[in-house]
Amino acid sequence: MRDFVYVDDVTDVCMFFYNHCDKPGIYNVGSGQARTFNDLVNSIFTSLTLLPQIEYIPIPEDIRDKYQYFTQAKMEKLFASGYQKNFLPIEKGVENYVNFLQNP
Repeated sequence: MRDFVYVDDVTDVCMFFYNHCDKPGIYNVGSGQARTFNDLVNSIFTSLTLLPQIEYIPIPEDIRDKYQYFTQAKMEKLFASGYQKNFLPIEKGVENYVNFLQNP
């Protein structure tokens, strides 16, 4: 499971700190919600109005012991800095991105 985050949300956080740079530091930027790769892929198929066709392949052996299998940003520090916007759920972020690619 991964913490997928929409690029516009990351940009919004960057602009927040550009305009409110009174608390410098290192901040997590993510949705704060771990989701599966199936969630991501199914969102793509849904946005394209296609039936899911998924073929699973094993993770390559040479990275299995190095791969980070779970990510989920802890968002408390970011929200304590004054940033208060909600992050888009994966389904909406994928839909927005697919629409952007289809209608440049």
